[in-house]
Amino acid sequence: MGNQLESLYQIALEAGEAIMSLYHSHIEVSEKEDRSPVTAADLAANAIILKRLAALTPDIPIVSEESAHIPWSERKNWQRFWLVDPLDGTKEYLRKNGEFTVNIALIEDGQPVMAVVHAPALGQTWLGNGCQAWLVRNNQREKIKVKPASSPVVVGSRSHPSPKMEEFLAQLSTYQLVAVGSSLKFCLVAEGRAQYYPRLGPTMMWDTAAGQCIAESAGAIVKSLDDAPLRYDRENLLNPSFIVSLPS
Repeated sequence: MGNQLESLYQIALEAGEAIMSLYHSHIEVSEKEDRSPVTAADLAANAIILKRLAALTPDIPIVSEESAHIPWSERKNWQRFWLVDPLDGTKEYLRKNGEFTVNIALIEDGQPVMAVVHAPALGQTWLGNGCQAWLVRNNQREKIKVKPASSPVVVGSRSHPSPKMEEFLAQLSTYQLVAVGSSLKFCLVAEGRAQYYPRLGPTMMWDTAAGQCIAESAGAIVKSLDDAPLRYDRENLLNPSFIVSLPS
């Protein structure tokens, strides 16, 4: 595993510590312009990640959910940039169910090529370098790979159920449906514990880039409903609907 990915892992751990230091206290919540919640934990993790990434790679710009958004006129000229969600699953954080993550991804030529997804309350981290993926827990690292199943597991959102999910499920003769929060859904596919993650409702770029990298590094396919790759060299920060699946 490369030095830069190791550095990314350490940055995510530090952000996770900041999040957990506030987890068991009274959580102050405010609303952003889009009416989504933001907490002191989001902002504390964001400050750590921005500072550490700027020191690690001063020449690579950063797009983060919790920072001022950079116009497309500037972003369109970037070949590489970091894409960050310092606390993915704020609603799960507020529910204290542990299903929230720190997401950091490196984008090159529109594709996520290196990433970390860290679940601090679960004590688990997923790493991907575009070719391989790892799960880290109890200080042990193991390579992970997608796995088929005779009765596939379909993961869906705990906070954003979608009527379109019923249409997707109707195409499967047999399945198990599991609800889980944040980018953990990508990671379950990467580990082989699930075979499908259809996201048929709205997500933003920072919600998906790190999880997509983990899933693809483990052998999964991530495509929009028109069978196009999910890319990040575009003006619209809002993602199209997409499906994570195993290679056919």
